[in-house]
Amino acid sequence: MPFSSLGLPDFITKRLPAHDYEKPFPIQEKAIPAIIEGRDLLGIAQTGSGKTASYVLPILSNLMGNMGADSRHVNVLVLVPTRELAGQVADVFRSFSTFLPETVRTVSVFGGVSINPQMKSIRGVNVLVATPGRLIELQSKNAVHLSSITTLVLDEADKMLNLGFKDEMTQIFNLLPKKRQNLLFSATLSDDVTAVNQVLLDSPVVVKIEGDKENLSLIKQVAYNVTEDRKGPLLRYIIKSNDFKQVLVFTSSVFEAEKVVDKLKKNGIEARAIHSKKSQGSRRESLIAFKQGKVNVLVSTDLLARGIDIEDMPCVINYELPRSPKDYVHRIGRTGRAESNGDAISLITKQDQHHFKIIQKKMKRSVDILESDDIDLHGF
Repeated sequence: MPFSSLGLPDFITKRLPAHDYEKPFPIQEKAIPAIIEGRDLLGIAQTGSGKTASYVLPILSNLMGNMGADSRHVNVLVLVPTRELAGQVADVFRSFSTFLPETVRTVSVFGGVSINPQMKSIRGVNVLVATPGRLIELQSKNAVHLSSITTLVLDEADKMLNLGFKDEMTQIFNLLPKKRQNLLFSATLSDDVTAVNQVLLDSPVVVKIEGDKENLSLIKQVAYNVTEDRKGPLLRYIIKSNDFKQVLVFTSSVFEAEKVVDKLKKNGIEARAIHSKKSQGSRRESLIAFKQGKVNVLVSTDLLARGIDIEDMPCVINYELPRSPKDYVHRIGRTGRAESNGDAISLITKQDQHHFKIIQKKMKRSVDILESDDIDLHGF
């Protein structure tokens, strides 16, 4: 089914192939026509399933000829749980906005940085992508008015609820006009998400895309048994011997992330750490450098596992295992996305072996475990 059959205007569909959008993914096939028709929608889909474009494209289409003129009255509000996701979603809106015959201005706002520049940036905005706490701050200062919202999107609603944004979200809902389109996206249909769905959505179209199993089938998983003292050299051996140009490495702590980066750089591998102790500016700069190929290795903690959204990520390495099998799936799900194959490699110490068996059992997949004793790590 081509994009042209989904109800999108020609000025969008004609330019999609040049941006590597040849055919819609399943969630796009089902969500785009419903959103264009103005229906409420509940989408259950993993990150990497094509979800963001499934709502960005029809929202931009619907905005044509329907944008307000008031400088601080926003048309579209997208609520997200993290700063990283706010920036990524805003970038998608800006990218597709270049297709349009009218100018659509998108801004992202989030905490952790000065509020004053964000207050100034909102003037004349059509699409606002925001974390809940910062949005409430801006609204309390009359920097943004929510009474003209025509479309509300909750992206990764499950994560927002898990992070304790429920009260803030309820506060925001009460500030919105009653007549509006509501789009709710979540990786899982938990009790909390179901409760929000029942309050927020009106006779929604429900789209459920099985994500984890489909994504895992595209990921080649392998593990290495290794002693603690050989983990660092083995990591560097894997990166160099495979000539990986882009690798995402996960650690379980900020301290370990910085330690791994330091060792990689001392051995001639360009690497940066991205975690909660870094400033927003530093995190964004590192992510951009990684996407542009200026940095070969990005070392992250689980806090940002879902927030890192990079197409065609070739390899993910678990330098340390996460505490839960669910976090393991989120980690390796950064590769093998949107029909692209990927590699996921885990380094397993003797202390990790039992936990890794539990992860495999929960995944319902066995992972080939290789011995690393015979690998010559001299010079790595």
